[in-house]
Amino acid sequence: MALPGPIPDTRHDWQTVQTLLPYLWAWKGRVVFALCCLLLAKLTNVAVPLVVKDIIDTFTLPGASTLEQAVLLVPLGLLAAYGALRFSTALFTELREIFFARVTQRAVRTITLQVFEHLHALSLRFHLDRQTGGLTRDIERGTRSIGSLISYTLYSILPTLVEITLVLGILAVRYDRDFTLITVTTLVIYVIFTIIVTNWRTVLRREVNELDSAANVRAVDSLINFETVKYFNNERWEHDRYDEQMQKWEAAQVRSQISLSWLNLGQSLIIASGVSLMMWRAAIGVAAGNMTVGDIVLVNAFLIQLYMPLNHLGVLYREIRQSLTDIERMFSLLGKNREIQDAPDARPLFASGESGPCEIEFERVGFAYEANRQILFDVDFKVGAGKTVAVVGHSGSGKSTLARLLFRFYDTTAGSVRINGSDLRALQQTSVRAAIGIVPQDTVLFNDTIFYNIQYGRPQAPREEVIAAARAAHIHDFIEALPEGYQTRVGERGLKLSGGEKQRVAIARALLKNPPILIFDEATSALDSKTEKAIQAELDLAAVGRTTLIIAHRLSTVMNADEILVLDAGRIVERGAHRALLERGALYSQMWALQQQENLIDA
Repeated sequence: MALPGPIPDTRHDWQTVQTLLPYLWAWKGRVVFALCCLLLAKLTNVAVPLVVKDIIDTFTLPGASTLEQAVLLVPLGLLAAYGALRFSTALFTELREIFFARVTQRAVRTITLQVFEHLHALSLRFHLDRQTGGLTRDIERGTRSIGSLISYTLYSILPTLVEITLVLGILAVRYDRDFTLITVTTLVIYVIFTIIVTNWRTVLRREVNELDSAANVRAVDSLINFETVKYFNNERWEHDRYDEQMQKWEAAQVRSQISLSWLNLGQSLIIASGVSLMMWRAAIGVAAGNMTVGDIVLVNAFLIQLYMPLNHLGVLYREIRQSLTDIERMFSLLGKNREIQDAPDARPLFASGESGPCEIEFERVGFAYEANRQILFDVDFKVGAGKTVAVVGHSGSGKSTLARLLFRFYDTTAGSVRINGSDLRALQQTSVRAAIGIVPQDTVLFNDTIFYNIQYGRPQAPREEVIAAARAAHIHDFIEALPEGYQTRVGERGLKLSGGEKQRVAIARALLKNPPILIFDEATSALDSKTEKAIQAELDLAAVGRTTLIIAHRLSTVMNADEILVLDAGRIVERGAHRALLERGALYSQMWALQQQENLIDA
């Protein structure tokens, strides 16, 4: 199975940040307040070592008259200031997090919903090609990384930069330039080393993520097709395929972890060298009488305060880069082109609150899924308002493609599809799809209750109408016989129900929607003959007064259609009523005779 596509090289980290900023700036008041709290927290934090220096000097500097005077002075002033500054640091830090929490979570929520909505707006072609496991993992990592990125930058990187600036300013003003030079040199070497190694590690991390997504794709695909795996006794095969991907992931993860160890060792060496030089220079100053004991304590405290965040700077930089990569992948989904989208001047099929009969027209339609795979050729027919037209033909003749074009899952490559004289491309997609109810050939249900799946046809429908639709689809008695009745859960993709039961749920769902246009795409193909005849009568009744397109393989289900189209290799080769087509003795007649023979054999 192919790995998910690589991150596009055309997008950069700054572009990702620019895309994210408007979601945060929507709460500009909270953002500004949080930044003010951040600055105040760092000012109080840097002030603590200054107070400690004064406390030490109070006890150690010559000229203090008596110890008693110092003991009286310290509690009244410096110790009170020390305690207040310590508390203020914690206070402003927590205030920053309290006020910024809503900003972060609202940004995550807004972006996630936007991606979710965009994915639903993408074409059927995209979703047929997608790998569900990798796609969901990309969204999961992307949304998680938004919170991580904001947390790392606002709570770690930005405070560290503010603190470094304040400390360097104090060192430059109060002490010899050697202290500033040593600090700046250490920081520059540390940052350069961290960026170089982390960029190297980013390639390794990206490989780990690609392999992780690929492994997840295989796992999800295998579990979705659980029954197929069991049918062919291929548990060991699936195990080996999954393990093959996990072995690649394991090797990449080991390489990534080893590179992290080298990064940590290098950072520790740089920091240790800088600290040693600073303490050596401070010791010389004390020995020469240029610095007090309080000064060396102050320098040491500053070093400790810088050392702690710097020790994690490499990890933070790597995580920020990784978060940007994950967010970039998620934002790339928003960049996916909507193959099918409304024209700027698209109008609704009906005016607000109105409905009515619909006339469908396929006008010289040609269509190809791929440039070298033509499916339909010059298809031309009309379904009058309230009439029923059936399309029959061998498998692969293009019957179901007609339904997809009518739903505007794809646009025609030639000709046009019209409803009430309006080209679908001039109408709003939502209004067109609201007017169409479909019973698809392959029914897929939500992993929820039977009631939910039927009510999905019209979510606001009352329970009485849901039950009436179930009765019309001849599934009510079956549901009532279940221990949990309508609250029975159908399992992933409806796998707890048989094919016929799923199809009857789909029929009930379409009947509940009560649209002016109905499409039955092999609507009874999974039913036994007795149930099919019973439901066929209900479908015929449901079609009365509605414009109906029936796509069928079984010719017995289309005998009553106003017109029958025979499709062969993407072309209409015959058309007419059932009796007229039989009398013609061409393809339809041959198909009818063949199916009658099969029915005799089955009987």
